[in-house]
Amino acid sequence: QVQLVESGGGLVQPGGSLRLSCAASGAIVSINDMGWYRQAPGKQRELVATITNGGSTNYADSVKGRFTVSRDNSKNTIYLQMNSLKPEDTAVYSCNADGQWYTGRDSRPFLSWGQGTQVTVSS
Repeated sequence: QVQLVESGGGLVQPGGSLRLSCAASGAIVSINDMGWYRQAPGKQRELVATITNGGSTNYADSVKGRFTVSRDNSKNTIYLQMNSLKPEDTAVYSCNADGQWYTGRDSRPFLSWGQGTQVTVSS
């Protein structure tokens, strides 16, 4: 199928920045929407930002003006630039993507998730 692998998480002080990446691989025919989600301890997973194949973006109110989502369609990769980080941004960040993959006989839809990367904002 299609695999997603995130990178770029880590420990950062409040006010700092991090850039996350998520690369999709496999028998990809096309990718439609890609997105970032996060889950803090004891909380439900929430949407952070999404981006369509054409570049239209959507953000959670809590990250607007601080986070920027982008993608490189030639590399099947989505990025999340996170600035002015706050302790409440601490969470496991996961990416997802949906589209079509080639089974060897035909193309079928997929929805895949990455394994997640930890982001910790603390002094």
